[in-house]
Amino acid sequence: MTNRPGNQFASDNYAGICPEAWQAMEQANHGFATSYGDDAWTLQACNALRDFFETDCEVFFAFNGTAANSLALASLCQSYHSVICHETAHVETDECGAMEFFSNGTKLLTVSGPDGKVDLAEVEHTVNKRADIHYPKPKALSITQSTELGTLYTPDELVAIHGTTKRLGLKLHMDGARFANALASLQLPPKELTWRAGVDVLTFGGTKSGMAYGEAVVFFDREMAGEFDYRCKQAGQLASKMRFLAAPWMGLLKEGALLRHAAHANRCARSLSEQLAAIPNVSMVHPTEANAVFIQIPEQAIEELRRKGWVFYTFIGSGHCRFMCSWATTDADVTSLVEDVKKAVGQG
Repeated sequence: MTNRPGNQFASDNYAGICPEAWQAMEQANHGFATSYGDDAWTLQACNALRDFFETDCEVFFAFNGTAANSLALASLCQSYHSVICHETAHVETDECGAMEFFSNGTKLLTVSGPDGKVDLAEVEHTVNKRADIHYPKPKALSITQSTELGTLYTPDELVAIHGTTKRLGLKLHMDGARFANALASLQLPPKELTWRAGVDVLTFGGTKSGMAYGEAVVFFDREMAGEFDYRCKQAGQLASKMRFLAAPWMGLLKEGALLRHAAHANRCARSLSEQLAAIPNVSMVHPTEANAVFIQIPEQAIEELRRKGWVFYTFIGSGHCRFMCSWATTDADVTSLVEDVKKAVGQG
């Protein structure tokens, strides 16, 4: 097995800390600061996010996406409610029942839909199929932007989703683990993909954007944030040295680093997708709209790539591979992977 530096496309989580986030943490590492978020860095980061979204939102910081999603959804529901999400949603497939745990039992109800996006007809059916007391009453819809399959909800789709949730009396949560990549791809102001589109609360991913750790929970409806600080404390998400969760946001939001890095990851993914699509025996599984590339290749080709040291996931089915690009992905990484895929499928 080789051990080349750029042999991983498993996750944007694998990348290190981007320079801007690192510098901001270093700057915060001087002198003393009040604990538990009552410090200047946390205040500045919250205000920077308010400026970013152009609204007076309520902002909290959590260590990771599972906690951010779980606590945000728990704040929208009572224990006897339910949350509707896509069957591939991270809250359903990869968070070990955390939402149900932190909400004291709120149930996830899944729907299908092409390319990782919820089918609104199924959402409506799930809400209306029963109204008796034995059924966990649907209270919220959770969508992911960009989706787990690397696709994007367009502004028109978000308008349609908001129309449905408003009519059905549902709150709207957006899992934005890769929201920066969606913004960079769609090239729209953040407000147009969030509160103006009816999103009540966003879990905004920092880790996949180049931070060491940290997600922002952004409530656009401030009333929904009531006592959310207590939820964070109870769940072990209230950092004593909060400035080190908050400061990296300052580094990424300053001078456009967040969107610049996301655009770079997206560009690498598009380049990888275009080159792989041109190889015989390689089939594209989903459109490449952000920083994820999904392909299907023969099982023996997957084994050959792994023998050569490439790290990637095949969690969506036998023969289906996901390649994620990050702020740290290089053109040389893309070229090396493409060449080895060609050889693995007998075209090199």
